[in-house]
Amino acid sequence: MAADTSDLRNGMCFKYNGEVFQVVSFQHVKQGRGAAFVRVKMRNMASGRVIENSFNSGEKVETIRIEHRTFQYLYPEGDELVLMDSGTFEQINVNRKLIDGVEFLLEGSNVKVLWNAESDTPMTVEIPESVIQTVTYTEPGIKGDTATNAMKPATLESGAEVKVPLFINIGDLIKVDTSSRVYMERVKS
Repeated sequence: MAADTSDLRNGMCFKYNGEVFQVVSFQHVKQGRGAAFVRVKMRNMASGRVIENSFNSGEKVETIRIEHRTFQYLYPEGDELVLMDSGTFEQINVNRKLIDGVEFLLEGSNVKVLWNAESDTPMTVEIPESVIQTVTYTEPGIKGDTATNAMKPATLESGAEVKVPLFINIGDLIKVDTSSRVYMERVKS
């Protein structure tokens, strides 16, 4: 399906130089005397690299039909993870490299898969924006040492390591932002 560069929107996928890209951000630029163009930051869906490119206004691009599907993470299998479609119960294997923040996944967690409907293949896997997990290991906090914003390392039940405030102890439930890998808050159980 062909589209005009003026139709580009964030999240849209298209083919360019034989590869699939997703629009990260775009900006329409109209110069005083020159022709208008569209400056696009786009992510290569195969490598994950983000590049910037300019297209002439009105230039045609081939869009790709994508779907967002919910899958459940079942278990790891070598360099891949086994996911199950929540609707059809079909299982697929996905390379770990497609998942940013894979260290926060617990078996049974739901993930969103960006699915290329034309080639019927997964493109990327998005984990939840935040997770709540139990701290399995951290050094004990020292009483009275809470006046500063000092942080200490902690290991979560998924095996991920994050920095937490000194008052966090083993067994505490904490909420973590998966994109920045930053402690957000302690959760009451």
